[in-house]
Amino acid sequence: MRRGLFFLILFFSSTLALAEPGLKALNLTTNPDGSQSYSLSLQVLVLMTLMSFLPAMLLAMTSFTRIIIVLALLRQAMGTMSTPTNQILIGLALFLTFFIMTPVIDKSYSTAVKPYIDETMPAAEALDKALLPFRQFMMDQVRETDVALFSDLSGEDVGQYTVSDVPMSVLMPAFITSELKTAFQIGFMIFIPFLIIDLVVASVLMAMGMMMLSPLIVSLPFKIMLFVMVDGWVLIVGTLASSFYV
Repeated sequence: MRRGLFFLILFFSSTLALAEPGLKALNLTTNPDGSQSYSLSLQVLVLMTLMSFLPAMLLAMTSFTRIIIVLALLRQAMGTMSTPTNQILIGLALFLTFFIMTPVIDKSYSTAVKPYIDETMPAAEALDKALLPFRQFMMDQVRETDVALFSDLSGEDVGQYTVSDVPMSVLMPAFITSELKTAFQIGFMIFIPFLIIDLVVASVLMAMGMMMLSPLIVSLPFKIMLFVMVDGWVLIVGTLASSFYV
């Protein structure tokens, strides 16, 4: 039955292909200035293909990497195992990323996407202008040492480039490594108060001779109480959001 269904689908597909003369997606339009542009259907196809790279772009060009690492380190410092769950942390990181990146996205839309939709700007120029706000955002967060490292590895001299001319092959890995370093610095500061609670609880248990009782079980309620009393979620979210505007 499956083979019959497969050949039936193949038959109808071939019939539709023969019934449609030519591939409209491959048509080219000659502009008055002599340049050529692809048909709209092919541009949509390219856009749909580029959407498959959205997860990579989310990690390499936005604030998502720093946020999700800090939240994961926070959960580990508190010792709450899988609470909050990975889905909750990813959802929170996505909404924070959207909040932080909204000015960048709005600028990219107003300067590139909208003119392209209005057919007042060609696709190549629109792509360059759409990436420019993201380049500026990454340049504001990246460290010069990381840029110099990948510049030396790639053989590119980025010292003479402006923001719009920095190669993405240098800027993106430099931005990721900078985000990793910043995230671990914030995570180190988060670990300190919880580590102090663990040391105090472990010392008290040893002084009482309760060697068989795990300090993590006893310290967990005190960690949660401390985190709630200082309104920890507001502090963490506010620190993450403000770290991108310093």
